[in-house]
Amino acid sequence: MKQRIAPPEPQPSICDYEGSSYRTEFWGGGRREYEDLAERSALRALLPPAGQRLVEIGAGFGRLADLYAAYREVVLLDYSKSILREAQERLGRDPRFVYVAGNIYDLPLADQAAETVVLVRVIHHIQDVPRALAEITRVLAGRGTLILEYASKHHLKAIARYLLRAQAWSPFALQPYEFVPLNFNFHPAWMEARLREAGLAMEATRAVSWFRSPVLKRAVGAGRLAALDRRLQPLGRWLKLTPSIFLKARAPAKEAAPGGLFRCPLCRSQALAAHPHGLTCQGCGQGWPLDDGIYDFKTPLA
Repeated sequence: MKQRIAPPEPQPSICDYEGSSYRTEFWGGGRREYEDLAERSALRALLPPAGQRLVEIGAGFGRLADLYAAYREVVLLDYSKSILREAQERLGRDPRFVYVAGNIYDLPLADQAAETVVLVRVIHHIQDVPRALAEITRVLAGRGTLILEYASKHHLKAIARYLLRAQAWSPFALQPYEFVPLNFNFHPAWMEARLREAGLAMEATRAVSWFRSPVLKRAVGAGRLAALDRRLQPLGRWLKLTPSIFLKARAPAKEAAPGGLFRCPLCRSQALAAHPHGLTCQGCGQGWPLDDGIYDFKTPLA
């Protein structure tokens, strides 16, 4: 007997990079070499040294995938299949990598599927942060690690501009600021409160991108700026004054889960049977395709 499917919850709007040239337009040409180096330093400092399974949500074209070499399995999840295809092309067919197209608000991943979850340059696109964090907490194993980067509104440039009356919005106000549709800056106190509500315990914070200035990047060079940034990042424990904040949080202790990787986003059953063309949910009978190496949980099989 097939499981009855409950009516789907209303979905928040999603920032979709499908078909975009994000890799070349945003990261190409060396324009953000400094930011890339600084973010890698922060991630190296916070990431557990090794593990069984890591999930990167919003992995895009796999920019940071080389940092996960000590993990036996790495799940690269993104809403955009076209960008995941770019990740495949960059990383090859390494069997350690699993490519998944899915929605952060209803992750197609089983309970406690991952020891470590990473989100970098993702949550600033999230309209419903508590809902996303609840899903991440569900997917994390007991005492698992979340590495989260968020765009902070409480940084030096914003504070100076506000005090000089060059901008209307206050960097001291707790509520998120949506500067363009589906692009949010967050106050550190607001974000930390949401993490606590999700049951996640803060362990470490790093303040990143102290020198995000085109003038400085041209005058000093990306490598030198990133090296100095690395030295200043630990100040984030006390001074959260940069446009990018990295944090490490710990999931609560949990009873052991049955195991497995996937969960049906339609009926939420974790009983999925594999076949050459994808997966079939044993709970509701829905099929989910495996499209040339990408598990597609956005496009159900007819």
